[in-house]
Amino acid sequence: MKKLTFSLMSAVLAASAVTAGTFALTTPAFAQAAAKATVDAAKAAGIVGEQSDGYLGFVKPGDAATKAAVDEINAGRAGVYAQAAAKNGVSPAAAGSSAFTNIIQPKIKAGEFYKDASGSWKQK
Repeated sequence: MKKLTFSLMSAVLAASAVTAGTFALTTPAFAQAAAKATVDAAKAAGIVGEQSDGYLGFVKPGDAATKAAVDEINAGRAGVYAQAAAKNGVSPAAAGSSAFTNIIQPKIKAGEFYKDASGSWKQK
């Protein structure tokens, strides 16, 4: 299991770099940066949090701009998870869950929210 997790984590990181590069070629960099800035602000305000499935979710309702930014980032993550899953012979759901555990969760800042596997929002 450790070997699969390491391999999956490596694939997620590699796929992330490939997806980010492709995305940057087809979408202006400022749009990507704007979505990240919007999500970062929403995380700091307690509106958006990370979920154990590897996607962003709403802790409480947000505005249309925040929803659009979350949708944009989640779409990018879905592509990364699909690539990682194909490379490792696992489901995209397993890739997302592994990414949360190994990459996303350790980066959650104090005060930000995350949804654990039981479905409960917790504040770090």
